[in-house]
Amino acid sequence: MTTQNEVFEEASDQQMNDTQAGKRTVQQAGEESGSETATANAAQVEIEQLRGDKEQLLDRLARLQAEFDNARKREQKERADAREYTIGSTVEPFLGVMDNFQLALKAEGSAEQLRGGVELILKQMEDALKGLQVLPVETVGAQFDPRVHEALGSIETSEFPDHQVLEEIRRGYKIREKLLRPALVRIASNSAQVTA
Repeated sequence: MTTQNEVFEEASDQQMNDTQAGKRTVQQAGEESGSETATANAAQVEIEQLRGDKEQLLDRLARLQAEFDNARKREQKERADAREYTIGSTVEPFLGVMDNFQLALKAEGSAEQLRGGVELILKQMEDALKGLQVLPVETVGAQFDPRVHEALGSIETSEFPDHQVLEEIRRGYKIREKLLRPALVRIASNSAQVTA
């Protein structure tokens, strides 16, 4: 039989076990609560960091857009300046030619003097074109070349080789190697060379 002391001891042991179990449960609950708090704090820190990164990226995007707009505007201005410079440097040599034409119109003199003045103006014009690397196409005495000459007719002759340019009707021009306009010419037609 179980004595009262034994029952008391058993009850006492049981109570002690329950108390220890309760302590463990409270301790576990505290640990779980601390773990949740730590996780929540870590998540909050990460959210704040992501917000900061987002703000930095938005700021960087705004700066890059502003830089792009400025670069585009600068490029447009530089292109307009280059166009104006090109036009100015192209027109400038011809201003003197125009001045001389105006002086020629005001001048009084013989036809020979006027002709001499026009010849000087024409030379000045050719020099201005040469300064822009615009050169006349070679014509009289050259062999006909359909890439730079346009034949308006032929002249029957036995003195010159067939298809040699004999007369220039309108001067042609090239800028470097690019043809601006062909020269209008008349060429030799030598029937003795054609049949030979």
